[in-house]
Amino acid sequence: MTDQKKLGFGLMRLPETANGIDLEQLKQMVDAFMDAGFTYFDTAWMYAGSKSESAAKEALVDRYPREAFTLATKLHSGFFDSREGRDGIFNEQLARTGAGYFDQYLIHGVERASLPKFEELDCFDWLLDKKERGLVKRAGFSFHDDAELLDEVLTKHPEMEFVQLQVNYLDWESPWIQARANCEVCRAHGKPIIVMEPVKGGTLAPVPAQAQELFRAADPAASDASWAIRFAASLPGVEMVLSGMSTIQQMEDNVSFMKDFVPLTSEEMDLCFHVGSLINGQMAIACTACGYCAPGCPQDIPIPQYFSLFNEMEREDMEKKGWTSSLSTYGMVAADHGSASDCIACGACEAICPQHLPIISDLERVAEAFEPEA
Repeated sequence: MTDQKKLGFGLMRLPETANGIDLEQLKQMVDAFMDAGFTYFDTAWMYAGSKSESAAKEALVDRYPREAFTLATKLHSGFFDSREGRDGIFNEQLARTGAGYFDQYLIHGVERASLPKFEELDCFDWLLDKKERGLVKRAGFSFHDDAELLDEVLTKHPEMEFVQLQVNYLDWESPWIQARANCEVCRAHGKPIIVMEPVKGGTLAPVPAQAQELFRAADPAASDASWAIRFAASLPGVEMVLSGMSTIQQMEDNVSFMKDFVPLTSEEMDLCFHVGSLINGQMAIACTACGYCAPGCPQDIPIPQYFSLFNEMEREDMEKKGWTSSLSTYGMVAADHGSASDCIACGACEAICPQHLPIISDLERVAEAFEPEA
């Protein structure tokens, strides 16, 4: 891993057409990424409506020599309930990707709710067995919980070779995400960090106008995304930063500043922390739009979309404007899906949310804002 450039291609939010994943644009993005010397690709069983791994086969695996790239995928607790189911997923992932083996394989979404299943079904030793058989080159896990639990997991499982963490300047001191504290735990255990959500699902690109002015004053040519990604890449212990690029323009921007990566100065890091405090003061719901919650909703409520629209509305001066395009967009989305007020409080979304958001009560806020007569 040490000889790789620090930017990884996260295959979660892929380019789309009306008919699904835009494979031609994805191929262009893969080519641009590889041509610039980047080689790390990150997918998972459920990404892009469970089509990401197959898309990786068509855009990457079938078009490049296997030794030319690093491919990572994951085992999530929500998709198996037995040892046989666990193996079935792994075998299907090999078939979907056509990769033959995985350079990196992660036990995905380790937290207090999922850890008992991973332990009961012996997933850590199972992953080591896959490594011994040459089906996995490097074993690790992704983590969505507090630093105390992370320390417990790494103490019990020192055989894990890396940890994937949500790290960005917005979540650095978050009491829920605990980005700083989790990074410190990884460093104490000598585990390299792979960063996910450096741009927090697009929240940090673009940033609100006041924050953007501060960034432009410091570097007029730097994009908002460049600040977020370089922040994560500049942290000690970080070996890779994943960016979920969904357009060729995003790819070109990210490649431009990460091809010859220059770490942020201490003054620039402080600026990111300051911008983070400004944004945190404005953001109503800290959703990253990962989309884990929506597929299991019995009311077909597009939760991330509604939260994004709500955050946009909250940043508007509604007393002055009286109307925002978020209102009409909400109506159009709700015409084909469940509305926020359709929530039956079953809790399926909250059980799987990596941000541990109070989704049920947040949907009530959305309904109050967009459905005042409901």
